[in-house]
Amino acid sequence: MLFRALIPARRKTPAAPEPSHFRLRLTGEDVLVQLRRNPRARRYTLRVRAATRDVVLTLPARGTLNEALDFARRHAGWVELRLARLPDTVAFAPGAHLPLRGTPHRIVHVPQARGTVWAGLEENEPVLFVAGEAAHVGRRVSDFLKREARRDLVAAARRHAGALGVTITRITLRDTASRWGSCSSTGALSFSWRLILAPPAVLDYLAAHEVAHRREMNHGPRFWATVDGLFPERHAAEAWLKTHGASLHRYGAE
Repeated sequence: MLFRALIPARRKTPAAPEPSHFRLRLTGEDVLVQLRRNPRARRYTLRVRAATRDVVLTLPARGTLNEALDFARRHAGWVELRLARLPDTVAFAPGAHLPLRGTPHRIVHVPQARGTVWAGLEENEPVLFVAGEAAHVGRRVSDFLKREARRDLVAAARRHAGALGVTITRITLRDTASRWGSCSSTGALSFSWRLILAPPAVLDYLAAHEVAHRREMNHGPRFWATVDGLFPERHAAEAWLKTHGASLHRYGAE
């Protein structure tokens, strides 16, 4: 009789997951670098994102983590220069200036006043009056801007939907860095609340853009023809966003 010993198969040790980010040492500080692997990329690339004030390092399909880290370290000076050129962040604090519908407003704290936040004039200067305790100024300004954004976006979206003869189910506000708005197949719209900081025409354009997706869930010629029918000045709004859009993310920093 022949006996065969059964040798258990060796289990492969699962590879450690690739890190999604790392810290790059700059002069006196560290900066967060996000790692993105792109199968279509041919080389390593670095990009400084103004909205999130961080860095993205793209790796090609066969790139290695060690090569990526070395690439980032060799270009640390370039990263530092680009970050230094970003505009300063602006906290929602007394004395700070922020754009409301594209018009600069100064935050004025009026602790003894009743209410929350309201727009007005002080010596012919547009201001935002903020009542209550000093510790709550930032939150109250943020809440006020989101309420105003919702009011304007709901009105604009409903107007464009009526003109197009389509329905929308709900509208939500977010603070996204990668896109200003979105539209789902069910008619749910989502927008960045920071559009209230832009001129009204820019907000109106983004509302028209997303409502147009109720007809065309793509960015083909028929989609753009629909957008142009709702908002003929779209090229001017797009140019404003390309030039100034990233700067809207610097407001409201802690």
